[in-house]
Amino acid sequence: MRNPIHSIRQLYQDTVGELRKCTWPTRSELIESTVVVIASVLIVAVFVAFMDYALRLVLKWVTVAS
Repeated sequence: MRNPIHSIRQLYQDTVGELRKCTWPTRSELIESTVVVIASVLIVAVFVAFMDYALRLVLKWVTVAS
């Protein structure tokens, strides 16, 4: 049976080794990406709010007209 501490240590070392191979974004790239994500979320939120309002009006018109 393998020592669980050895397995955990090996997993940690492998993880650190893989993370060193990664390319991390610069500060400006990170800020730019964050702005793009926030803008995208706001655009989608406005679209969903508009569609919710429009569909509510249509459903109200259909149910009252019947």
